[in-house]
Amino acid sequence: MELLQELVESGRIVDIMLVVIALEVAALIAYRVVTGKGLSVPSIILNVGAGGSLMVALKLLYDGVGWQLIAAALVASLLFHTGDLVYRWRQTADATR
Repeated sequence: MELLQELVESGRIVDIMLVVIALEVAALIAYRVVTGKGLSVPSIILNVGAGGSLMVALKLLYDGVGWQLIAAALVASLLFHTGDLVYRWRQTADATR
């Protein structure tokens, strides 16, 4: 439990989460390329970009950087999230035609 507390209090937990997510993205894209199945690459990038940007904002907050960089990471998350919604909406519309 002390290790987890140290990871959270130091902000290192975010570093670990970002590495795990990068590995997840690589695995999902590799699966898509090899099998042609699974999520599309844009869907993966947009979805993970939204959450990843939030984690980057949290890491920047831990690191005590200026508010401008934190705001930029949050805006990036909003853009990824909006892109993800638009992409999904278009995919659904195309499937119903």
